[in-house]
Amino acid sequence: MAPPNPASGGAPPGAVDITTLSLPQLRALQTRLSSELEHLTNSHAKLRAAQSKFRDCVRSITDGVEKKTGPGGESRDDLLVPLTSSLYVKGKLADREKVLVDVGTGFYVEKTTAKAIEFYNGKAKELETNIKDLEKIVQGKSANLRVIEDVLRQKVMNGEAVTTPAAGVAAG
Repeated sequence: MAPPNPASGGAPPGAVDITTLSLPQLRALQTRLSSELEHLTNSHAKLRAAQSKFRDCVRSITDGVEKKTGPGGESRDDLLVPLTSSLYVKGKLADREKVLVDVGTGFYVEKTTAKAIEFYNGKAKELETNIKDLEKIVQGKSANLRVIEDVLRQKVMNGEAVTTPAAGVAAG
């Protein structure tokens, strides 16, 4: 890569003018950025899924534990306890005031329903902040990728691909 140009004005130290890169270097950079974007997008989806689980926990506490009667006025002490994703046993709700909360790494803490709701809402809010930060990073990387693709396209259109050994690849 080219050394940073001290006369480049406001460019940060170590910045490279991508128009000076060769086609193979641009393709390598494009591949790396695409890979990073894919990883960040997967992370974004996982954060959203985790946030949804925390919100489901709040909903389960408010609708399943705190609510004493069902839609027809019947008692809601009977419930199905999942043993696996497709195997359940009948159970009775023993205490509507306290629940066991998974606080991570296999540790469970008994909390009041109000404290459990507060805990899960806090986790969901924390994830929302992380998601917003990640979205900004993804937008920046996407913009960088578009710029690289534009420069790459421009170089191919200008015929610079003919002067490189990878001319057959550049045309594809």
